[in-house]
Amino acid sequence: MGHRREFEIAFVGLKPGIHNYEYEIGDKFFEAFQQQDFFHCKAHVKLALDKKSSFMLLKFEIGGSLDVTCDRCNNNLPLELWDEFNITVKMVEEPELMNSREEDPDVYYISNGESHIDVANWIYEFINLSIPMQRSCSYEKMDGPYCNKSAMDVLKKMSTPKEEKKENPIWKGLKKFKDFDN
Repeated sequence: MGHRREFEIAFVGLKPGIHNYEYEIGDKFFEAFQQQDFFHCKAHVKLALDKKSSFMLLKFEIGGSLDVTCDRCNNNLPLELWDEFNITVKMVEEPELMNSREEDPDVYYISNGESHIDVANWIYEFINLSIPMQRSCSYEKMDGPYCNKSAMDVLKKMSTPKEEKKENPIWKGLKKFKDFDN
C-alpha cells in the first residue's frame, strides 16, 4: 500500500481542543486496498479530532454515495452513506502490547514518541462499515428504476407456490386424545 501523507495528521503541534478535517474520497482512494464490491464512490468524511493531554478523541462522520450490485436482481443500485464512528487514541509506552490486549475496537494505542497519526485505514474501514450487508432494492422499490425487471420475473417463476397444508395420516389417530378430559 502506498504511503499517502494527506491522511496523516501531525498532532504534536496541535493545541488541546477540537480540530476539524475533511476528506473527499473517491474510487482512487480504494486502489491501495483490496478489490472492493462497490464503485462510483463519492464519500465525504468529516473528522473532528479532540486533542487532550494524553489521548485524542476522533469522531468520523461518513456521508456521500456509492453504487453496489443488488443481491436480488444484479443491477447497479445507488446507496447513500451516512454513519458516525468514534475512536479513542491513547498514548502509552508499549502500544503493540496494549493493542493486542484491548478488547474494545474503538480504542487504539500509539507510542508516546509518535508525532503523526494515519487515518486512511480507519476511513477505509468506516466507509465499508457504512454499507449494509444485504444490498437489495427494498420491497417497496422492487418495481423502481433500479430493479432488473427480467431478473425479477425469473425469480417469481422460480418461486414455488405455497402448498396447501396436507394432513399427515400418522397423527390422525392421536386427534381423539387431543380433547380428552380426565
